Amino acid sequence: MDSTVSDSTAPVTFEVLEGRHGRIGRATLNAPKSLNSLSLEMIDLLEGQLSAWQGDDTIQAVWLDANSDKAFCAGGDIVRLYESMVATPQGERNRHAEAFFGREYQLDHRLHTFGKPLICWGNGIIMGGGLGLLAGASHKVLTETARIAMPEITIGLFPDVGGSYFLSRMPGKVGLFLGLTGANINVSDGLAIGLGDVAIAHESKAVVMSALSELNWDSDPQRHDSQVSEALAGFALAADTLPQSPVSEHRDEIDRLCGGDDLSQVVEAITGLDSDDRWLSKAAATLARGCPQTAALVWENWHRGADMTLADVFRMEWRVAVQCALHGDFQEGVRALLIDKDGQPRFKHRSVSDITPAYLAEFYQLPGVPDPLADL
Repeated sequence: MDSTVSDSTAPVTFEVLEGRHGRIGRATLNAPKSLNSLSLEMIDLLEGQLSAWQGDDTIQAVWLDANSDKAFCAGGDIVRLYESMVATPQGERNRHAEAFFGREYQLDHRLHTFGKPLICWGNGIIMGGGLGLLAGASHKVLTETARIAMPEITIGLFPDVGGSYFLSRMPGKVGLFLGLTGANINVSDGLAIGLGDVAIAHESKAVVMSALSELNWDSDPQRHDSQVSEALAGFALAADTLPQSPVSEHRDEIDRLCGGDDLSQVVEAITGLDSDDRWLSKAAATLARGCPQTAALVWENWHRGADMTLADVFRMEWRVAVQCALHGDFQEGVRALLIDKDGQPRFKHRSVSDITPAYLAEFYQLPGVPDPLADL
């Protein structure tokens, strides 16, 4: 397996694996100190190279991974977003937020519509923007250490990067529950709800890559997806070696808790839960101290997203994300969690019942600028 490697110091590195019968492009997130949190530079590097590989008939597939045993990607660079919010005067555009979310969602959409096998090696922490990358891959590999979450309820954002699409398509009320509570899920959960296709031991990574590079690609490109799936299946961990799935174990309870007719009922049911189960209790506690604005956006997006195309979801999420950068709670949530680290965010609303329909409607308005995703 020969390869040509790009600049090894860049925050994303690229190489082409030369197999006996074809070529695989490899993109590696290379910012381990930040747990590979996506910066605008990383997004642009990925978008440029993936666009080139998408149009290169000599590239049969793409492999996406990270240079870290701790994390595939812990999310987006929200500290830089915080700085942009602090620097943006009231009533003015936040150009960094507009660019960041627009280009991130463009990249995520490209992954979903890539048209060639795109294998994502999901190891360790996979949160927020990292989940956006994983969800877009045609072949989602999860390792035994995968820890997945959309924890935006703690910072006043919302589960974006296509979350309004894939959360609304999970079984029953699972996606709604995960969005409201930011609950961590494991490899078994990921497989159960469609965020993973196969579980493979992290130590097998090199040998899996080698096996894929040796594939004798079928002359029909339509067969390439199934060839990759069959190859990956040969390395799958046995089901009885994987941890229990809290989502599967509590599926009926999740559907019951989220079965209310309105958001206030659902929030009351979850936060009022009296359970000695650690996973459920932690989820309930996270929602209880979370941002009411985020909960309202999760509820609205989960219902809207179920009937929307993927492109329309990204266009909606861009509007909502940019508005979040202008409405205060996102800035305050990041301050409390990552800047001052006092753990005491002062969100605008005390409860979801305090959020008026008029206030919520502001988040779905185009913020007075051209939509960068209009042509998706």
